[in-house]
Amino acid sequence: MGAYSMVRALYSSYGGPLYTVSRTKDNATLIVGVLKAGGFADISAQDTFCEASACTILGFWDQSPQKNDLALAPVNPHTGKGFDRPCNATGIRVMAGGRYPVYGALFQGRMGYRNDSTTGVAKGNDPETIYMVTSGTATHVNSMCCFDFGNAERDNTDDGSGTMEALYFGYGNNNTKWSKGSGKGPWAMADLENGLWAGNTVPVQASNVPISTPFVTAVLMGRSDGFALAHGDATKGELTSLYDGPRPNKNYSPMKKQGAIVLGVGGDNSGHDVGVFFEGAITQGAATLAVLAQVQKDIVSAGYAVV
Repeated sequence: MGAYSMVRALYSSYGGPLYTVSRTKDNATLIVGVLKAGGFADISAQDTFCEASACTILGFWDQSPQKNDLALAPVNPHTGKGFDRPCNATGIRVMAGGRYPVYGALFQGRMGYRNDSTTGVAKGNDPETIYMVTSGTATHVNSMCCFDFGNAERDNTDDGSGTMEALYFGYGNNNTKWSKGSGKGPWAMADLENGLWAGNTVPVQASNVPISTPFVTAVLMGRSDGFALAHGDATKGELTSLYDGPRPNKNYSPMKKQGAIVLGVGGDNSGHDVGVFFEGAITQGAATLAVLAQVQKDIVSAGYAVV
């Protein structure tokens, strides 16, 4: 499992680091933590540190007991794909909790993070649940593949259909052999390797409706016999079920998940990624509807708001 946030502690008892920033002018680094255990990010030191120089995000600290921290995605020696462009650490500023300024991680293409040596992450056909809070604002949404968060290959290579299971948010692409949602997007979809899927109906999964609010909760549940997708406004209301059923075809049954964790990139380090990451977690097991409702309630209570 893994739990990451630019905004807050995701456990009431967590008082450790959230992410690490690097200052461009001298490569100095700063670890950004929380104001108090269970609280919001303390960005005052970051603002002082970055005042006279651009700052980027070197990595994300895992708040879970597994300590699956995320670092910049490495170069794949077979394909040459890799990332030396970390995210802008101050490119998107929002409010949380009614009075706390915080930052989101702004992905602008060829940026990504991963951990290929994780512990406690689902493998093979084991079930899992993934959620993230992102942005549905058009200027911050991906129009290709892949702005992903989730389970991927351990060798940074496309190892075939079903070797990854990640939550994607964006407009998808123009591959008519895969599926999009209804309308114009963006949609919460599943990247199952060699396919972005809004459901199992090609080319359009009508039940998967778009969402374009400034703050979006997106959810993917990978079950042993299928998958489910949901979304919601991260500032109010409940989650909406978008799809719950079998995987698209036999190439994805059973799954062959490998257990690496990616953020902002595809399993093979494909990096046409545009998006915003505020927080997210990946856990073993398929969550119940009651648990997902509680997750959404907790996200809403965080009080995300536009500055």
